[in-house]
Amino acid sequence: MEPPIAKKSNRILFLSSYPPRKCGIATFTQDLSSAFNKKFNPVVKTEICALNDHIYNYNSNVIYQINASDIENYVSLAQKINLRNDIKLINIQHEFGLFGGRYGDYLIPFLQTLEKPAITTFHSVISKPDVNLKKVVKAITAKCKTIVVMNILSQKILENDYEIPQSKINYIPHGIPQVTYESSKEYKKDLGYEGKIVLSTFGFVSKNKGIEYAIRALPKIIRKFPNVIYLIIGETHPNIQNEQGEKYRNFLYREIDKLGLKNNVKFFNKYMILEELIRFLQATDIYICPCVDKKQSVSGTLSYALGCGKAVISTKTEYAKHIINKENGILVSSKNSEEITKGILRLISDEKTSKAMAAQSYKDTRPMIWPNVAQSYLKLYKKFAKLEIEENKLPEIKFDHVVKMTDDFGIIQHANYNNPNKRFGYSLDDVSRALIACAMYYRDNPSDQLKKLMETYIRFIEFAKRKDKSFANIISYKRKKDNILEEDVQGRIIWALGYILAQDYLPKEIKDESLELFQSSVSLFPKIKAPRSIAFTMLGLYFYLKTFSRDNKLKKIFQDFSGQLVEFYKNNACSDWRWFEKGLTYSNSKLPEALFCAYDLLKDKTYLKTAKSSLDFLESITLGSEYYIPIGQKGWYFKNKQRSYFDQQPEDTASMVQTKIVAYKITRDKKHLKEALRIFHWFLGKNYLGLMVYDEATGGCNDGLGEHELNLNQGAESTISYLMARLSFEDQKINNIIKTL
Repeated sequence: MEPPIAKKSNRILFLSSYPPRKCGIATFTQDLSSAFNKKFNPVVKTEICALNDHIYNYNSNVIYQINASDIENYVSLAQKINLRNDIKLINIQHEFGLFGGRYGDYLIPFLQTLEKPAITTFHSVISKPDVNLKKVVKAITAKCKTIVVMNILSQKILENDYEIPQSKINYIPHGIPQVTYESSKEYKKDLGYEGKIVLSTFGFVSKNKGIEYAIRALPKIIRKFPNVIYLIIGETHPNIQNEQGEKYRNFLYREIDKLGLKNNVKFFNKYMILEELIRFLQATDIYICPCVDKKQSVSGTLSYALGCGKAVISTKTEYAKHIINKENGILVSSKNSEEITKGILRLISDEKTSKAMAAQSYKDTRPMIWPNVAQSYLKLYKKFAKLEIEENKLPEIKFDHVVKMTDDFGIIQHANYNNPNKRFGYSLDDVSRALIACAMYYRDNPSDQLKKLMETYIRFIEFAKRKDKSFANIISYKRKKDNILEEDVQGRIIWALGYILAQDYLPKEIKDESLELFQSSVSLFPKIKAPRSIAFTMLGLYFYLKTFSRDNKLKKIFQDFSGQLVEFYKNNACSDWRWFEKGLTYSNSKLPEALFCAYDLLKDKTYLKTAKSSLDFLESITLGSEYYIPIGQKGWYFKNKQRSYFDQQPEDTASMVQTKIVAYKITRDKKHLKEALRIFHWFLGKNYLGLMVYDEATGGCNDGLGEHELNLNQGAESTISYLMARLSFEDQKINNIIKTL
């Protein structure tokens, strides 16, 4: 769906260094700006004012430049900003040494002149400051609406050493790229390190890195594991190179020669773009961070390594103590090669522990992916600037993970992270949903790949059919069918087949096979008794009857099912419980959705009244003021009992999105579209944890939202449910209405 055209965007201005300047703050600002623009542009855009130490060839994102060592530049910049009505807030990315003056105090006249709200992100916080440093930090803080730190210890230092009130300090983690969790094996092969145990350190090379202590740790390791290789990735820090040349790197070369490690240590003396860097990190088995500065309060390199799912060995810097625990890495003393040796040997010798730490690193860092960090910054910006954010920018549609999960037989139902887990085989429920999702996308994006997927799913349905014409749900990887009759499965199959039959753009052979399967399934209808199973079946019949409107026999069955749902409602509903059963469990919204469809087909207002009443009741429980809160599967919600909030499932959220869109199509009440968008944003971070549930890197969707963390497995049900919800907005008429909301 195309984003709406904004008449005039609100602007957030970053005051920072910026690429091509080679600087960690510059990279951070570029990444934050890109993530923010991807998520919120065109309604809110970011612009950059770059701090120069000499002339750079910037891209079009940089609209202002100032000489960091000229105090008059700061004042004139503030005056220019004051004249810009579209700039709503300034976010200063602060590092000591980046700004002019003593401890960067040239910022103070800038803030004194500025008439816009300002927020400062402190990338470093120095403990036990002298009088002048404390005075500068307090002055900057006093002129800002709030400040941001990336480390809880930094927050405590600001409170205790600088006397900054806690209420003025916000913690937002350092951002990291969104990458897939993969074995290092294939990446090693691509880089020519197949069969090696890869250790790595990356970032600007300087004495502060403490790389010599990692090098000195290697001889004992290599005697036991001669296939170890240590990669030192990155060029010498530009400031160090200007002052000292390659003095430190040459020192490291001598250490390597002295210890006989020429074949086990490799340098990559270049500034790597993100894609190159990620390849090296994903080829890494153990990441080493031997930094000697104990006061280091943030580390992008350490954050990236953990974000790539790597077991880490790090010295006990302030940031490392904040982000590393016993489950995801090992902390060692500064300048202590023996402890590094011990840590590396432990992880190489104990593969189970090493893998567990890597997995925990990946899990712990999901709040740090850039889309989540951008959302956190926006939430903070909105406290101090009037930013009207319209929740109608949606991710591009990707079938990558569906393709990955699908083999020549069907779609694997479970995954370990984003990798298919064949152990549990296939589910017909997932195949039914996948068939609908492919058909939805095929309308505007016909392709041989989508056609092949649909053909695979049709063959699977045919295979799942039993002699009595019922369908097996679970089929093992060895092609063994279960022998349980699940009503919901029969209903979902009818829903999928009916949907296919209503789409006149689909290939004839797929529709012909679907019609044959649908007609042979009619004998199942008398066996379908449960409310949700009836609802799924009604959806299939609804689509079928849209095409075969003269089939009075099936229209009568559809009418009977509609009456049964109404009877369920009458028998269970009361003033404070307007529902079809005594409990709310899974796929709840499909019950009112089926009755909206019944009204559309049969025009009986009883169906519409019941659909509206039950959907309103469901909304009153799940649609909060800030975000959607689906019923948790751990206990559900039963009348006169406490509702469960966790684990929240993508399937339930997707179901509600689809129902809301159906409700709009039938009632023409635009509030349903607005609420469908709000509910959909549960996938994009508008949820209890404030985390993206959809994975933009893989095209997969995480399996659920727990009380404290995401379930990071990306199974078929979650991914296809997300896609069905996302594709529901692709209807051109819906799309046009959304642009006006």
